[in-house]
Amino acid sequence: MKKLKTTIKDIKELKIPNVHEERGKLAVIEKEILPFPKINRVYYLYDIPSDAFRGGHSHIKQESFLIALSGSFRVVLYDGFEKITILLNKPNKGLYIPKGIWREIEDFSSGAVCLVLASTFYEEKDYIRDYEEFKLFKST
Repeated sequence: MKKLKTTIKDIKELKIPNVHEERGKLAVIEKEILPFPKINRVYYLYDIPSDAFRGGHSHIKQESFLIALSGSFRVVLYDGFEKITILLNKPNKGLYIPKGIWREIEDFSSGAVCLVLASTFYEEKDYIRDYEEFKLFKST
């Protein structure tokens, strides 16, 4: 496998445009705000126990955009050298995660919903699920 040179610096928190009026807010995600050209898969996580975590993998090709539609959760990100944790708790902010970044999602609040917009269709061979394999992948 070819080494991916993505780092923590490639991760972006992006504001999602919205329209606010007396009837409420409407958030709009159009291709112009996403750092990848096309959404090929949409999925969401919900009813996650507060002591559970999701993720625990990296992607070789997939880029992701995560949004806390409801509640909150923390996203732990690691590029092979540096680790950061980002709290997502507003539906008008999204987190862009490029390929080659290890991610774990934890500390789900009650009622949290994590929406994921993915650049690729599901393909098991795109996943690196072993942390030691990921560190080796990033260092070679």
